[in-house]
Amino acid sequence: MASEKPLVTVTCTAPVNIAVIKYWGKRDEDLILPINSSLSVTLHQDQLKTTTTAVISKDFTEDQIWLNGQKVDVGQPRIQACLREIRRLARKRRSADDKDPLPLSLSYKVHIASVNNFPTAAGLASSAAGYACLAFTLAQVYGVEGDLSEVARRGSGSACRSLYGGFVEWQMGERADGKDSIARQVAPELHWPELRVLILVVNSEKKLISSTVGMQTSVETSPLLKFRAEALVPAHMAEMTHYIKERDFQGFGQLTMKESNQCHATCLDTFPPISYLNDISRRIIQLVHRFNTHYGETKARWDWGSTGNP
Repeated sequence: MASEKPLVTVTCTAPVNIAVIKYWGKRDEDLILPINSSLSVTLHQDQLKTTTTAVISKDFTEDQIWLNGQKVDVGQPRIQACLREIRRLARKRRSADDKDPLPLSLSYKVHIASVNNFPTAAGLASSAAGYACLAFTLAQVYGVEGDLSEVARRGSGSACRSLYGGFVEWQMGERADGKDSIARQVAPELHWPELRVLILVVNSEKKLISSTVGMQTSVETSPLLKFRAEALVPAHMAEMTHYIKERDFQGFGQLTMKESNQCHATCLDTFPPISYLNDISRRIIQLVHRFNTHYGETKARWDWGSTGNP
């Protein structure tokens, strides 16, 4: 058996992803299982990314975590879910390997420092990049291999999509235990090199209503949400996948905007209603439509998630 290292440090980065078929609403709050499948584009890490460093040591007496330099509660359920699942997978791998080649001890506590180079909790998918980075970094520290969709998803649903580049589908799955609710790449990162994404930060402040709270309220009160998930999203997933594979920007752009409209219509159908758009957001929408009308085709598209930032 290899000797244990007294200190192990790993640093990783993870990207932001922007959903073009929206995820809004869960069928299981604990396992974070969505009521519909979703599809996203992963952005380049040169502009937006999370950087996470994890250190395990025999000298640490407790797990600790810092976000953007501020210590946060490591006991938060979603953080604990990620830690438990990674350690479970590491134990499972060790017990299956008689030679036990891993030099790391699962009894070591971990210290984690995570930094976003963009506004946090402002609707720019910071939780997606953050938990994808956390899952991947912990996997490297504890020697876990294979698909990490389930681990990342337990932190933030959309985080499983940030584990892959290019265009990524998060399958809603049907199983109660969520084993089939995983991410898969629809097209690689070099598939559509001409595509450009422009992020406009019109409000960098923390959202008044978090996505988690907003989703739960919509599930409880919005009839439109259920109709969208069951009657519209399956067809939209197929259409969007086709547009992506064919690099059809006309179809891709128009469906992205319609999806964004439906997401915000669902928020307004929620009681009390939720509004993430602001006056600047609406002016940008009008500008894009005027731009496309001028050229007689869809040359640009806008998209909003649970935020006023396009």
